[in-house]
Amino acid sequence: MYGEKNSFPYRSMPMLLLAAFWLQSFVASAGDLIDPFVGEYLGQVKIADGDKEIERDLGVKISKTDQGFNIKWTAVTRKPNGKFKTKTYTIDFLPTNRSNVFAAAMKTNVFGGKVPLDPMKGDPYVWSRITGDTLSLYALLVRDDGGYELQVYDRILGSGGLQLNYSRIRDGQPLRTIETWLRRK
Repeated sequence: MYGEKNSFPYRSMPMLLLAAFWLQSFVASAGDLIDPFVGEYLGQVKIADGDKEIERDLGVKISKTDQGFNIKWTAVTRKPNGKFKTKTYTIDFLPTNRSNVFAAAMKTNVFGGKVPLDPMKGDPYVWSRITGDTLSLYALLVRDDGGYELQVYDRILGSGGLQLNYSRIRDGQPLRTIETWLRRK
């Protein structure tokens, strides 16, 4: 009978409470890991592109969410004709069962849960990790020919801001690297 000592629901209550406590402490530790990175950062970078130089203004905002954290970044490219091109990305990250590794929550599934995108449909697969003073974001794209492209954003804490180290690799070959300083706003 339900509620008796030998019934299944009664025996499983301590395990359910333990699992809830563990999950709560895990989510709290995810928040603790992101705390030093929380804030807004601004910077600029000049990128060599053939025989010309491209200037970009960069902005990053890192914030805590109920279950994890959010990274929003914007790149404003100044064109030679005086016009601007703006790209903004925002991604929520949720804890995984791996220490310091976070899954991107970029799409809502049929049950209302946030899940990563599908790289086999041409979407990037995105995840992040925190190791010491470095918050890394990885974006893996499976190309139409089956090859891959990987973008890595390392944001390293420093006095008054973040060192941004960006790399873009296609099938093992480096395509672009960028290093710049982003000051805390």
